[in-house]
Amino acid sequence: MFDRPRPIWPILTLVFSGAMLAGAHAFETFGGLRPCPLCLDQRSWHWGVVVVSALMFIVVRVRPNWARLAAAVCGLALVGAAGMAAYHVAVEQHWVVATCDARINLNNIKPFPMEGPVEAPHCDVPAWTMFGISMAGYNAILSAFAALASFLVALAPARKA
Repeated sequence: MFDRPRPIWPILTLVFSGAMLAGAHAFETFGGLRPCPLCLDQRSWHWGVVVVSALMFIVVRVRPNWARLAAAVCGLALVGAAGMAAYHVAVEQHWVVATCDARINLNNIKPFPMEGPVEAPHCDVPAWTMFGISMAGYNAILSAFAALASFLVALAPARKA
């Protein structure tokens, strides 16, 4: 069952992270939610997954017998994305203290109404929640499941012909 998508698994992980990025940008563009520095770090991890997945897709096209390795490498990249999101959740829940606000240069932020105060989003305040789970929480959960699925695809025995 888990071995069937193995040849195209890098494309599936690319689509997954692309969808996560599209969702984040949609919340920012259409929902008006400005990302904090940790949100941007989470996006960087998903961009990394996109790049790794594209490279692994090329590897699988050149060397089809490396499909297990490609799925495992995609899984490791997704573990990084899940870990970054989990760290952001820990900051939001005040389990750890982050100095992410120190990375914002307020002079580079230009609000659309050019008059009025400039406020940078805080990393320790969730911008949006649903059922008590923040966007970072959903990112952590979904990325962890995608990583687990990647490892299952990598480790699943080959089907018998």
